[in-house]
Amino acid sequence: MTRPRLWLRLMQINLVLLRHGLDEILFATRWFRPFRFLRIFMPWAWFRRQQRPRAERIRLALEDLGPIFVKFGQILSTRRDLLPADIAAELARLQDQVPPFPGEQARAIVEAEYQQPVDGWFAHLDEQALASASIAQVHAARLHDGRDVIVKVLRPNIEQAIGRDLQVMYLFARLAQRYWREGYRLRPVEVVREFDNTLNDELDLMREAANASQLKRNFADSNLLYVPEVYWPGTRQRVMVMERIHGLQISDIQGLKDAGVDMKALAERGTEIFFTQVFRDSFFHADMHPGNIFVDVSNPADPRYVAVDFGIMGSLSPVDHRYLADNFIAFFNRDYRRVAELHVESGWVPPETRVDEFEAAMRTVCEPIFERPLGEISLGALLMRLFQTGRRFNMEIQPQLVLLQKTLLAIEGLGRQLYPELDLWSTGKPYLEHWMKDRLGARALAENLRRELPHMAETLPTLPRRLDGALSELEQANTERREQQKALASLRAELQRNGRRGFATGVGATLVLSAFVVAALDGRSPAMLGDAPAVSWVLGGLGALMWYIAWPRD
Repeated sequence: MTRPRLWLRLMQINLVLLRHGLDEILFATRWFRPFRFLRIFMPWAWFRRQQRPRAERIRLALEDLGPIFVKFGQILSTRRDLLPADIAAELARLQDQVPPFPGEQARAIVEAEYQQPVDGWFAHLDEQALASASIAQVHAARLHDGRDVIVKVLRPNIEQAIGRDLQVMYLFARLAQRYWREGYRLRPVEVVREFDNTLNDELDLMREAANASQLKRNFADSNLLYVPEVYWPGTRQRVMVMERIHGLQISDIQGLKDAGVDMKALAERGTEIFFTQVFRDSFFHADMHPGNIFVDVSNPADPRYVAVDFGIMGSLSPVDHRYLADNFIAFFNRDYRRVAELHVESGWVPPETRVDEFEAAMRTVCEPIFERPLGEISLGALLMRLFQTGRRFNMEIQPQLVLLQKTLLAIEGLGRQLYPELDLWSTGKPYLEHWMKDRLGARALAENLRRELPHMAETLPTLPRRLDGALSELEQANTERREQQKALASLRAELQRNGRRGFATGVGATLVLSAFVVAALDGRSPAMLGDAPAVSWVLGGLGALMWYIAWPRD
């Protein structure tokens, strides 16, 4: 993106901020606070009517700035360490609903990807979009074999639009990291980079299709979650074809109740799906807003979730995975000492942190929420207090956990709507304990042995030869070490000899020089020296003797 176009976009952003009266937020910062008086000279401030609350104005401004800012606002709403509570709550309302682009353009994109007319692939393609989002939109279609499918098509020129806005976000993030005193801890550049990676993943529909296939395999033997099947022959980087599903949207609470769905079972299964994805598979759906979650109500007593839109998937490294599981178990057991120790061990807080102080702070935050139904607590408020505690102890934000925080808040919102009496802790704790037992118990040991048996069968026959080679290498290393020790001892002795030679040479030079000085006095030497020529001969002789001693010999 050229610099003039970047500045043009910055001007557009400023105009949107002014239109929503957000210049007051700019002048409220400590850098511009001394210049607040300048607002009286700004014409747009003279005729400004009664304004909406600031949080609502920020949300409306992000919606006007476009889909990329909307999506970033959604992720930012999970960072309650960065935002006041009212702004974080308002940003959570961002829905990412974008007007569709024309169906003729969608058809042209599909034909460009297939390099042939649409009729060669589909018996029918509806040009009216079923749904539209910031990255792509979805059309209903039917294959020639009669199967109903959906066709997801990337928006035209979306790559350029994303690249432009990401440059603006990086600019703001770098300024914040450089001049904001919290920047080193909150790492805004890394947050934007994580967002950048997420968006780039969404721009490749082949990757999304692969995500869907992986998630479908993970729940192949489960009745908790259904994932539509990918139609791989028709899937390209900008076009994806999947089985069309039918069900009630998760936000249609009245429709679910009218269908006789067991709401308690539905809420508990949502919690189980979350823990299964995060802790069993370390691969979770990270865009669980109501538009992406449906419910199969064909059996109301045994409801099943149906997921769509797999562009944003989260995963954890083995280290983060284990620390997170241990943290959840410690929280559920109210073992705040262990929580504090885990934060230090994982490097999430500085190593010099006092464990007892951090333990007391965690107890203060978490103790009030236990044994209370979900309807009476707020995970968002809990996260906010945890972040405030983390700020006190210089806890660094982990960008790789941002998607997990976003998903956790989405789960809270869904659970609160479905069954406010749900006890998230009593639902999640048995699952996590069972998972830890499976991972660390005898069954896990047997499973690891079974997994490693082919490799062991391959390596065991060569083990004696490898062991003999290792012993030979060890013996050779010991020999080399002994030789190096001898060489080191010899070098140390040589340095000592050189030190003595240097001392003797210096003394000898001093004596010879003194002899020349005494001889040069030519009878005018002090009386204490006696016969000057004799003294000079003595000094010169001693100096020559010292040089002889110091002279190196083979």
